[in-house]
Amino acid sequence: MADQTQPWAERTVDLSPEPSPQSYQRGVAQVQPRDQGRPPAAPHEPTGTGWPEPEVEPRWAPHGYQRGQWRIGKGWTVFGALVAFVCWGIWAISTRGDLTSPVLTFVLSLAVAAGLFALLRLVGRIVLERQLGRVRRSARGAHLVTGLFLTGVGIAYLRQTEWVMDAVNWVRGLF
Repeated sequence: MADQTQPWAERTVDLSPEPSPQSYQRGVAQVQPRDQGRPPAAPHEPTGTGWPEPEVEPRWAPHGYQRGQWRIGKGWTVFGALVAFVCWGIWAISTRGDLTSPVLTFVLSLAVAAGLFALLRLVGRIVLERQLGRVRRSARGAHLVTGLFLTGVGIAYLRQTEWVMDAVNWVRGLF
């Protein structure tokens, strides 16, 4: 049994340079020294776990790549479209008439928003890519502006609804 006055590490680790059958202690691993003259069993192969190399984007990209860029940031446009749809629905229901004209105005508003998105992408391509030489990685800016436009369209629909404006004026009168 080991001397209890020694520190724990010295009691559990065999610090002798060469293990011998006489120095065996229970619970202590015997480590053989490495044979430095022998080559390793298998050559080293890189596993690819280091830092990734920066991706070089091609100047010419296939259409699928560009379509994938358009999807980045689409949440802004979807949010604006939902706001516009809900506000349009409130306005269309409050008119209490034929829904042909309100549906046509909403479809026209969505067409204008799609045209705005296309115009913003074209301006971005001309200014950012060709003039400034930058690479566009997404369509977040175009989606953001389109979403703001559609939100403004929804607010404009609500401003045409009489009972909504009466409620807004009543709340303003409280303050």
